[in-house]
Amino acid sequence: MKTAPLPKNKSIALGIEPISKLLIKQAVPASIGILVMSLNILIDTIFVGNWIGSIAIAAINVVLPVSFFIAALGMAIGIGGSSIISRALGADNHEKAKTTFGNMLSLTILITTVMVGLGLIFINDLVPAFGGKGEIFEPAKIYYRIVLYGIPMLALCMMGNNVIRAEGAPKHAMIAMLIPSIGNLLLDYILINRLDMGMEGAAWATTISYGLCLAYVAWFFLSGKSELLCSWRHFIFKWIILSEIGALGFVTLARQATTSLLYLILNNVLFELGGESSVSVFGIIGRMMMFALFPVLGITQGFLPIAGYNYGAEKWSRVREVIFTSIKYACGLGIVIFLALFFFTREIASVFTKDIQVIEDTSFALKLVFIAVPIIAIQLIGSAYYQAIGKAIPALLLTLLRTGFILLPLVLILPRFYGELGVWISFPIADVVSTIITAYYLWMAMKKLKPATV
Repeated sequence: MKTAPLPKNKSIALGIEPISKLLIKQAVPASIGILVMSLNILIDTIFVGNWIGSIAIAAINVVLPVSFFIAALGMAIGIGGSSIISRALGADNHEKAKTTFGNMLSLTILITTVMVGLGLIFINDLVPAFGGKGEIFEPAKIYYRIVLYGIPMLALCMMGNNVIRAEGAPKHAMIAMLIPSIGNLLLDYILINRLDMGMEGAAWATTISYGLCLAYVAWFFLSGKSELLCSWRHFIFKWIILSEIGALGFVTLARQATTSLLYLILNNVLFELGGESSVSVFGIIGRMMMFALFPVLGITQGFLPIAGYNYGAEKWSRVREVIFTSIKYACGLGIVIFLALFFFTREIASVFTKDIQVIEDTSFALKLVFIAVPIIAIQLIGSAYYQAIGKAIPALLLTLLRTGFILLPLVLILPRFYGELGVWISFPIADVVSTIITAYYLWMAMKKLKPATV
């Protein structure tokens, strides 16, 4: 009797290697990818602020909610489907994994194309609705129209990136994130600085970089490096697969939708309180929120496939271990991030703009917004755990807890009593309350896991 050949993929390592080593192997490439992608957004903002002007920062910040939401459709499908793929690979069900991936591709292309069409039709209504008023309107409209063409490519990249990570190939997932980031920076320099194309140059640099990313992701799946090479039958929609992708993906979509809604509300609230300069302050803080948390987000990304695979393989002791290890590492990094930001707020703000008032306001606000960063990892890992194991409802509720149920009401209420201060103190209050609640539910979930199995 012949011995069965070893699988050509690396996903089996998710259930075998030591958790700490595995988490580092998964989290470091994810963190590097997020870092470079965040640096891209950060440096892009610096370029735009210095080469075009502070109004351009506000204009890009206005467009972010719309592009985030449409791109989040791809991310939602990617994370939801990848949860199924991770558990299917853990249970050695490769046919289900391929069918899931094929349905993910079809669904992403269909939905994002429709959404982009609607976004272009209602461009004159959406831009001002998201805070693109006064001097901000025209540059925001220019940026919005061009970037929207690249959003379907970005959605496919984000979907594919999560699948690559679910297969146990984090280095390729990292490269997929590096390509558009580096490409965008180079194109920024050429189109804005050298060719003086202004907002159009910034927009085209972003859109072209999405195309470069998509080319690499397509190469990975077509080159034989992936075990999920699909046949035509895998692209045909299957309701049982779509419903599970939709239920789990809706968690991510809801998170991104609430983030977009938060940006919409904050842009309008801050515009009423302090005009364009206050919107610019939040534009800088928003970039720092994406940038500074990269190692914590990287650990969360690394945690997802490990937890999902081992849950599918019913290796409960490894599930517990990856939860505790991820929280320990992420909270430690959170402390480092907080200290770095607290002592260098003015220097950070000065990188983005030379406007003294914006620098002063940003320096003050950054300290308040990031004060609870050391504990936010518990909330992120807790909500990610339920998504990894396929529990859509608790994942949705915990994901929406911070931004949707706590932060949004606070930014609507507190500014009425404390002005702009009310906006900034809303962030740490939401972080603390949501972390306490999530920690309780995560602990209860771990107590329900069956006794350890080999």
